[in-house]
Amino acid sequence: MPKSAALHGRVFAIKLFLMADDSFKEFVLDQLSALPEVRAKAMFGAHGIYSGEKFFAILDEGRLFFKTDAVSQADYTARGMRPFTYEMKGKVMSMAYHEVPPDVLEQPHELTAWARRAIQIAATKPKNRTKQK
Repeated sequence: MPKSAALHGRVFAIKLFLMADDSFKEFVLDQLSALPEVRAKAMFGAHGIYSGEKFFAILDEGRLFFKTDAVSQADYTARGMRPFTYEMKGKVMSMAYHEVPPDVLEQPHELTAWARRAIQIAATKPKNRTKQK
């Protein structure tokens, strides 16, 4: 296969992936439309989801993750949902965000209830602030 055809194929695949990612983002925002000031903000190749100033969710690679704490994460792990992970300096790191179960994602009222819980958790978690010297 000529290089230009291979490159065109990769570009086409990337465009399809991005379109799918954008349509999923729009789907999630529509499902969460009952929340005040809900919006997505691009970050590190993914999207952060906010309600007002509260960062409570991550959209990454077609999956939605909500902010969790020690109590709420049990609801996610009981359904087989895993935490959000990323790689840093060759190590896999996890954050206090867990993937939303597909059946919850498909029900706007239930999804909004889970989101409200994630927003409450985000509101109670102190922000890590850099100390000025």
